[in-house]
Amino acid sequence: MGKLDGRVVVITGAARGQGEQEARLFVAEGARVVLGDVLDEQGQALADELGGDAARYVRMDVASEDDWTAAAVAAKDAFGGIDGLVNNAGILRFNELAKTPLAEFQQVVQVNQVGCFLGIRTLAPEIAAAGGGTIVNTASYTGLTGMALVGAYAASKHAVLGLTRVAALELAPRNIRVNAVCPGAVDTPMTNPAALDPAADPVASQQAVDALYRKLVPMGRAGRPEEVAALALFLSCADSSYITGQPFVVDGGWLAGVSLF
Repeated sequence: MGKLDGRVVVITGAARGQGEQEARLFVAEGARVVLGDVLDEQGQALADELGGDAARYVRMDVASEDDWTAAAVAAKDAFGGIDGLVNNAGILRFNELAKTPLAEFQQVVQVNQVGCFLGIRTLAPEIAAAGGGTIVNTASYTGLTGMALVGAYAASKHAVLGLTRVAALELAPRNIRVNAVCPGAVDTPMTNPAALDPAADPVASQQAVDALYRKLVPMGRAGRPEEVAALALFLSCADSSYITGQPFVVDGGWLAGVSLF
């Protein structure tokens, strides 16, 4: 018996990183998943690996209303309904606020904030029609505090927490629980964009990232995508049946305060 037996869950940003690990874990726990992403080759390969009885890939720009509508139709056609959502898709840009172009700020907000809103607005009625379920939004450590050079990202993730709380209040009568995961540094391409640069030295890049988080994070390392996926699973299953409207930090102690050692 899996913790998600019989569930159908839409996961965005599912082609790699946290979304990929969420998809793998959810399927292992009995769910059928719809994988949304703009990375077609990787997303389809993951769906093929997980198997047609358990997974479907749909191309999804989370800032597009039409793509959300199409994903809902695809999920119902493949699996008969939807009773879970993980709003995982997100982007990160590094820049000083005073030097951030408007287009860059708006791009981050469109994916991280508007994408989350559209997911809730589109799929909450479907989840309610299925008798209820869960929504897990991906916020961030920076949704609860500030961090230099990520102003657009932090603003969007603060907004995700606001959406989470309001949605939890509005959707509780429809038997839908809404919570947020707030990761700190996680070992994914978004945290280390140099890993995607063919001109970069991957060993040197990884060593630099590891050294940075040994200093910043009390536990001395970046998190693993599987550790975030485990929290998303908890918030999507009956283990968290009396929890809604809450942010859950998974950051190795980073938000706890200043470490002197």
